[in-house]
Parts: sequence; C-alpha cells; structure tokens
Amino acid sequence: MKFYSILITFCIIIFSLAGCQSKSRTDLSDIPAPELLATAKEAIEDSNYETALNHLREIEARFPYGVYAQQSMLETAYLYHKQGEPELAIAAADRFIYTYPTHANVDYAYYLKGLSNYTTSRNFVSKLTGSKDFSDRDPQSARESFDAFKELTTRFPESRYTEDSIKRMQALLKTIAKHDTNIAKFYLERGAYVAVVNRCKKVIEQYQNTPAVEDALGMMVIAYREMGLTDLAQDSWRVLQVNFPNSRYLSELNS
Repeated sequence: MKFYSILITFCIIIFSLAGCQSKSRTDLSDIPAPELLATAKEAIEDSNYETALNHLREIEARFPYGVYAQQSMLETAYLYHKQGEPELAIAAADRFIYTYPTHANVDYAYYLKGLSNYTTSRNFVSKLTGSKDFSDRDPQSARESFDAFKELTTRFPESRYTEDSIKRMQALLKTIAKHDTNIAKFYLERGAYVAVVNRCKKVIEQYQNTPAVEDALGMMVIAYREMGLTDLAQDSWRVLQVNFPNSRYLSELNS
C-alpha cells in the first residue's frame, strides 16, 4: 500500500507540473501586444533571449499585420545581433526591409544588417595576418556590410545612424583594399606580374583614400621592372613619390 501511495503522489506531482508548464505556455495568448513587446525588450536587456524570442514570436503570430508585428521584426533582428547570431540577424533585417520598404524605421534595419555583417567581417580581418595565400578568400561579409551602410547613408542622409555608418564604411574599405593588396603580394612572390598589376590598378582606382594605395603603387613599380616595362615603372614611381614621399618603397627600390 505504501508503494502505491508513493506512486500516486508522484503521478499527481508530474501531472501538476505538466499542467503548470502547459498553463505557462498558454498564458502568453492572454497578454496584450504592448505588454508582450515590453517584456521582450526587458528580456533582451537582461540577456534572457529565449524569453524574448518567445514573446516576439507570439506577437507576430497573433498580430501579424499590426504595428507591433513590425516592431517585433526589428526587435528580433536586434536580439539575434545582440546574441551573436549575425546570419539570423541579417535574415530578420532583410525580412523587415522586404516587407516594409517604406517604414519609418527601415533605416534601422539597414543599420542592423550592416552591423551584423560587420561583426562577421571581423573574422575575415583576423585572417589578414595569417596565411599568405588569400587568393581563395573573398571578404563577402565586409562587402555586404559596406553595401548595407551605403544604402542607409544614400537613402537616409539625415538618419541618426548615418554618421556611424560612414565611419564603418571607411574602415571596411581599408579592409577590402588590404585584402586585394595581400592577393597582389601573393602573386608577386610567385612571379605573376600581370596579375599583380591588374590587382594593384583595382586598388588604386577603387580605394583611393586607403593606406593600401601605397602598397599597390610600390608593387606596380616592382612588377613593371620585372617585366622590363621601364616607362611604366617610372610613371608608377613618380606617382608614388608625389603621393607618398616617405614611402619605404622609394628607399627599397633605390637600393
């Protein structure tokens, strides 16, 4: 009898817990949208991302066409960015941009998209100091981040996010230009001088205000000399001398 009594008690506890759990799940269905959104925001600030996501999903499920669903999409993108999930953040931002292209806060969606790609590109930046062979690596996340920030600054020059976006764009250009000069160095070490010149021309034409231009000009001088194209080497030398009078390439190439 004692065994059966314990068993019955155990079953009662299990069913009670299950009932409470079921109740906690269904409780969200009775919470108004403003309260759901406020709770989700508080949960994000407290790093309670699972709770926040559940509340945001509830909003989109129950109020799919209202202003709260719109705000929920943005908060979802921010949540994933905050959580360190850039791919999910980008997807959520893209969904908002596609669904509400004229929304008053669409600039924020572009900003979040740029930030999330910017975070991903940090891994790419760290690779620049690693292996010399960068020919098979494409800084796609850096380019996509730049494109998102450029869209924001072009369409919304008065946006509160424009100033920061411009600063990040400048940093991204340096990153992308550095990528191309590293590829040029890779070609230079292997005697692929035509490829060196082509890559360096791209840097000079597309990334004029980045430090990588100095490297591009220096490597062009070397490549032209190796190919016996003296006039072109001299032209590149003069441009280097005028724009970078203290360049290390000037002393190295004179020695």
